[in-house]
Amino acid sequence: MKLKYGLDETPPLFENILFGLQWLAISVPGIIILGKIVGSLHVSDPYYQIIYLQKMYFVTGITLFCQVMWGHRLPLITGPSTVLLIGVITAGGFSLNAVYGSVALGGALLFLVSVLGVFGHIRKLFTPRVVAAVLLLIAVTLTPAIIRLLTTSDRAATVPVNLSFAMVVICLMFLLYRHLKGIWKSTIIIWSMTGATVLYLLLFPLARGTAKGAPHALVAPFFHGLTSGPDFQPGVIISFLFCFFALSVNDIGSIQSISEMLKPGEPEKRLNKGITVTGLANVLSGILGVIGPVNFSLSPGVIMASGCASRYALVPTAIGLTALAFSPLAMSFMGSVPPVVIGTMLVYILCYQVAAALMVLFEPGKAFPLESGLVIGFPLLLGAIFSFLPEDAIRTFPTLIRPLIGNGFVIGVLASLILEHLIFTKTSATK
Repeated sequence: MKLKYGLDETPPLFENILFGLQWLAISVPGIIILGKIVGSLHVSDPYYQIIYLQKMYFVTGITLFCQVMWGHRLPLITGPSTVLLIGVITAGGFSLNAVYGSVALGGALLFLVSVLGVFGHIRKLFTPRVVAAVLLLIAVTLTPAIIRLLTTSDRAATVPVNLSFAMVVICLMFLLYRHLKGIWKSTIIIWSMTGATVLYLLLFPLARGTAKGAPHALVAPFFHGLTSGPDFQPGVIISFLFCFFALSVNDIGSIQSISEMLKPGEPEKRLNKGITVTGLANVLSGILGVIGPVNFSLSPGVIMASGCASRYALVPTAIGLTALAFSPLAMSFMGSVPPVVIGTMLVYILCYQVAAALMVLFEPGKAFPLESGLVIGFPLLLGAIFSFLPEDAIRTFPTLIRPLIGNGFVIGVLASLILEHLIFTKTSATK
């Protein structure tokens, strides 16, 4: 592969800014989608939803800059972790102080494990079959949240119209993915989300009032909000610990995939430093009361499309994200995306999550035994069952374990680890 700019090369200023804007366009949709989902779960007041988005932009920008300069030092985009959304959803009956106290504690433990050098031992638990199950579980256990987004009942449109709109947009996005090339193909999500939002608001003008009451100041601080201090609840902490296991797998996979592509020096050192920064970033996220970041795994395709592997191209991106964090007007504008459009984009993104899991499972030249289907199939079904448990049924369990019972992702990961390392140990060793 021929690259125009290597890992430690600095492009000319104008080109560097253009490359930075490209990365920014790729980074923004994930923040908007996750920020809108989590913010609306916490409060209905648009003012605090915008503040939540501001904080997410700030944490993402600071984290990206630290990763590029002192962490893994690789051209890897950073964004809010989807897997932590699962923990937030299932801890809905607890205070936000308990939720984000658990996020901060999980980040601190991730930092500690990385610094002590014991990450290799934990990583061994996540065999290819477990990793595939984790990837599939993320998609399956987010289904209830997607259903709520796609079936949001308002005066704008009926549920059948919303579902039809979502299916048409997703099919068009796949069609664009097939025929577009280069940077257009790499930034389908941002253009599709923009186009779908404009189209939806033109078709259903009543939906335009969703951002009413949000702050519109061009520049304003944001370090006030919904949390007042950490509150450590054992059940919520245990639930988030499982989520942080999955987050660490995501981080390892993202860093190793780009390292394999670029072949930089000191890969183990880069991995440890990258996870260390991720841990500290999640501590900061917990303190500020927002969902924590992780390294994304879509960077190799962007690098191949642009021919630029320079880590310095992400410095303008980090500066842009941090600057946007101090503009409620920008957050209000970006936060006006209708729920049905957010749900549609989430479906599209999770399709690639499922595809990644299938690629892990069906490697060329390797058999796929029945035991592998059981190690993945049973946790997947179990995760779906527990994700759709009625609230009344979940409330019948003791408070301590309620976040675990209501978290289909946690139940699925636990089942996968038990099957892989306790029941089918011989077959996993030969896989």
